Amino acid sequence: MWKYSYKLRVTAFSYEKLLNKRKLHSNSDKGDGSVKYILTGEGAGTIFIIDDTTGDIHSTKSLDREQKTHYVLHAQAIDRRTNKPLEPESEFIIKVQDINDNAPKFTDGPYIVTVPEMSDMGIMKPEEIIAAKAEGLRSKPKHFSPHLRLGEKGTSVLQVTATDADDPTYGNSARVVYSILQGQPYFSVDPKTDTPMKYEHLEARYHMSSTAGVIRTALHNMDREAREHYSVVIQAKDMAGQVGGLSGSTTVNITLTDVNDNPPRFPQKHYQLYVPESAQVGSAVGKIKANDADTGSNADMTYSIIDGDGVGIFSISTDKETREGILSLKKPLNYEKKKSYTLNIEGANTHLDFRFSHLGPFKDATMLKIIVGDVDEPPLFSMPSYVMEVYENAKIGTVVGTVLAQDPDSANSLVRYFIDYNAEDDRFFNIDANTGTIKTTKVLDREETPWYNITVAASENDNPSLLSHVTVGIRVLDVNDNPPELAREYDIVVCENSKPGQVIHTISATDKDDFANGPRFSFFLDEHLSINPNFTLKDNEDNTASILTRRRRFSRTIQDVYYLPIMISDGGIPSLSSSSTLTIRVCACERDGRVRTCHAEAFLSSAGLSTGALIAILLCVVILLAIVVLFITLRRSKKEPLIISEEDVRENVVTYDDEGGGEEDTEAFDITALRNPSAAEELKYRRDIRPEVKLTPRHQTLSTLESIDVQEFIKQRLAEADLDPSVPPYDSLQTYAYEGQRSEAGSISSLDSATTQSDQDYQYLGDWGPEFKKLAELYGEIESERTT
Repeated sequence: MWKYSYKLRVTAFSYEKLLNKRKLHSNSDKGDGSVKYILTGEGAGTIFIIDDTTGDIHSTKSLDREQKTHYVLHAQAIDRRTNKPLEPESEFIIKVQDINDNAPKFTDGPYIVTVPEMSDMGIMKPEEIIAAKAEGLRSKPKHFSPHLRLGEKGTSVLQVTATDADDPTYGNSARVVYSILQGQPYFSVDPKTDTPMKYEHLEARYHMSSTAGVIRTALHNMDREAREHYSVVIQAKDMAGQVGGLSGSTTVNITLTDVNDNPPRFPQKHYQLYVPESAQVGSAVGKIKANDADTGSNADMTYSIIDGDGVGIFSISTDKETREGILSLKKPLNYEKKKSYTLNIEGANTHLDFRFSHLGPFKDATMLKIIVGDVDEPPLFSMPSYVMEVYENAKIGTVVGTVLAQDPDSANSLVRYFIDYNAEDDRFFNIDANTGTIKTTKVLDREETPWYNITVAASENDNPSLLSHVTVGIRVLDVNDNPPELAREYDIVVCENSKPGQVIHTISATDKDDFANGPRFSFFLDEHLSINPNFTLKDNEDNTASILTRRRRFSRTIQDVYYLPIMISDGGIPSLSSSSTLTIRVCACERDGRVRTCHAEAFLSSAGLSTGALIAILLCVVILLAIVVLFITLRRSKKEPLIISEEDVRENVVTYDDEGGGEEDTEAFDITALRNPSAAEELKYRRDIRPEVKLTPRHQTLSTLESIDVQEFIKQRLAEADLDPSVPPYDSLQTYAYEGQRSEAGSISSLDSATTQSDQDYQYLGDWGPEFKKLAELYGEIESERTT
């Protein structure tokens, strides 16, 4: 049986080699050292060791409950000699007992929060109330009230939470209380609890809280305008705030946000403003501003003129960015008539908070006196702008109208007028410099320019630099100078199966003149022409006309186009008219009146071919043409076979490119033997085609080569070639040469010329095979001629 002896408890962070000892003992142990104790499990051999003889368990290092709260170990007693277990293995748990070794921590700090100014007060104790009163008397905040009551809860600012890693179930190590180290008497911290707190000792400084602390306002009517930013230091202390407890702190930065608790105020009750009489209407002549200690929308205000003799002369608006009142001129000033004005101006907040209405009214007023300054003014026109009229086509020099300007400083001062032209403007008008009368300088055309805008300037004679300007608009009035014309080009079609009286088209007209001289239009046929037997015209009396047929059935084969002259007149005075000719085409139509085809497409319909069929036929023709062109191109690029002339055939059936005999003749040939070397330079032609007309055999006895001159020999051969009827239609080169006396083969001549002197039988050539077929035929013919 196991026996456990607990000498000391194991606590966190306790460390001494033989401290925190526990003893294990087996009933089998008689104290003679024969029993051996073995310890296994979590931390065995490292954190916990056992004396194998006595069974004492020791901790070798300090323990931290926050890292591990307990250890599971196994103990066993065995015979030291045989290593056999004397007792069954026993399991036991060592729990680490907590001590206060962890201070509370604020995990989310520092904090930045806001709270509205003028918020309600919070919980305060008597000593805090006394401190608040003293602070209030020293700083004298604007809305400080010393009437503070115990137990009042102010506005909640922030809830803070500090965590303690110690065991909350053992002792007070994890019991945290909150207090304010910095920030009194403006703020307080309360425990977060659902049950009312009881204070047995009012002088107690701490507020108990099981989980969190709530920061609240502690002063009544805290004013942002007096102080805006606060830094509050909150402390959390464990051991329920007792001496020796650990603590942690955090900082809460609190900013008071603005509310509309301050009305606008003008710095002065009386203002004075100088405005020259030359100030332009609509321009800003001055600014005024009321101050508001609030910010943002709480400081927005509007300005208004509540009374005064200048209400109709001046106006005021509010600049949203600068919150200033902009004073503007509504009517022109005249120093000679009135030299000063008085205005009462009010500035009022636009966003009111009724919680602070007792601090109002949220508006203020001031008086503004305006002094009108005298200046030398330019001439003043009698009207701000002029509109005049003149008829088009009026003669040059026609009076359009007159402008009038006077010097406001002196009615007897002379004024001069001129038109302020731009560089690109055409000058259609001029003005009399003394009277201001405007006249035309060119003939005007309303259809080209119906309206003119000119600028007339006026200046004083004694001070030309002072100018005033006025806009003069001149409307050009219309006269009936344009005849009517057709509204567009009409494509009129009449069906072959039309009936008499059928409307085939409706036409309309247009007129460049004004409506008064234009419509209504009248349409009619020319009275001087004979009555049209085919068509007639009907005036619809709504500025349109209809074209009607007068007979039935039209034929394209007889006449495919008709022309109809018409007349159009307008309603102007005097009335103008114009003539036009309408072209009417005859077309084939469906029964419902849809046009099927006109004359230009008749041949297609007669052939019975559609557009798709024509396209297919055209495509086939193009393909055939392409094939023919390709075939011709291939034929031209094909290499023609070489035609072998009969004269190129020799007895040994070997073709040579050069003419002449064998090697002996080639080596023995001497070009100097020819006495006419210039003949070789003449244009030589090849003989590519074998003559179809056979040469007539000539039995001419040749002169002996040894006794005849070479030149005479060549002349004889040339004469024979000229008289030969079987030569080709072009000349060919025939070369004859003298080989010399030492040639054993004799003179070389053409085969045809040699047949007359040869007695050899060539019939055997037919037995030599197809290779000698040509020779056999050639010499067979020669043999037959010889026999004949």
